[in-house]
Amino acid sequence: MAHHTILLYLPALIGGGAERVFALLASAFVRAGHEVHFAVDHEAQENLVFLDSRVQLHVLPRGHLFATLGLARLLMRLKPDVTLSGIGVSNLKHMIAATMTGRRKRAIISFHAFFATENSGLLTRIGNTLTPLFTRMAGHAVAVSDGLKRYVIDVERAYAPRVRRIYNPVILAPESAVPDAAALAARPPVVLYLGRFHPDKDVGTLLRAFAEVKHPGARLILAGDGVERASYEAQAEALGIRARCDFLGYVKNPGEVLGQAKVLACSSIRESFGNVVAEALGYGLAVVSTAAEGPAEILGQGKFGAVVPIGDDEALAKAMDAALAEPGDPALRVAHAQQFSVEHAASEYLTLFDEVIAKAR
Repeated sequence: MAHHTILLYLPALIGGGAERVFALLASAFVRAGHEVHFAVDHEAQENLVFLDSRVQLHVLPRGHLFATLGLARLLMRLKPDVTLSGIGVSNLKHMIAATMTGRRKRAIISFHAFFATENSGLLTRIGNTLTPLFTRMAGHAVAVSDGLKRYVIDVERAYAPRVRRIYNPVILAPESAVPDAAALAARPPVVLYLGRFHPDKDVGTLLRAFAEVKHPGARLILAGDGVERASYEAQAEALGIRARCDFLGYVKNPGEVLGQAKVLACSSIRESFGNVVAEALGYGLAVVSTAAEGPAEILGQGKFGAVVPIGDDEALAKAMDAALAEPGDPALRVAHAQQFSVEHAASEYLTLFDEVIAKAR
């Protein structure tokens, strides 16, 4: 395998899903023997723990203009074999810098969310609007699910021949942390919600559904944070379930809570992938999800977990009750989750890198 110099670019390693994905990928690339650089607009600590110390971190000058010029200077100095960015604003600045330096054919942009879900800042909107142009100019583009790939091609008019689907990598459970069927069935009846409190996650429907759950002793753990947390706590109080709900806030290590639960619940209206769904499968949990694009795709449209209509709290409650009563065989879910491992995703990206580099020569 050829040795490459690889540069990844994001605004910051804040506590989001795309940020963790990039940190995991960068670390996997450096473990595979490549020289890896990571450029950010500003420093953040949340996902820094997932970044291998051998990855060279570069903080760009403050302000979008100066950051773009700083990225261009970095490209000229490092002359990376391939560059990868994600999220609208970073894709925009990446493509400008790569074009300025004559390196756009070595540039790969990536899509991690439906555009309505992303930050609505002006530069993000501009970057997203330029998707048809950028997917023709760049060496390639990546979408993190088949559903998102269809969306960027059919709705946002991305250039189809240059868009590839590569699933997000997630940290799967060590073998010692995966319960067998008997051990999972013996766990306390805990349903886990893991994620941000964002309108797209529709936690309100989850709370209404949990209020209808009839399984004796059922508890709901909500591991996440966001501006809507207080309103959800108030909703739980109004529904009479506050005493059965544990609001933990942001959890740095998802494995800590995945190892306590019997069922993972996802109530999203819109979800391009659903990292927590893949993680839960890797930990052997029973999974109940609404039919949002990404989670339904991960669950094989119901083969590896229950899929219910979006916004249907009654159906979600029945599915949670069924999963608590009979969580099923973890081994089948763990085997399915291997396609979402860090190693598998890194291998697919490295294959794409080889193709892009060969065409850019």
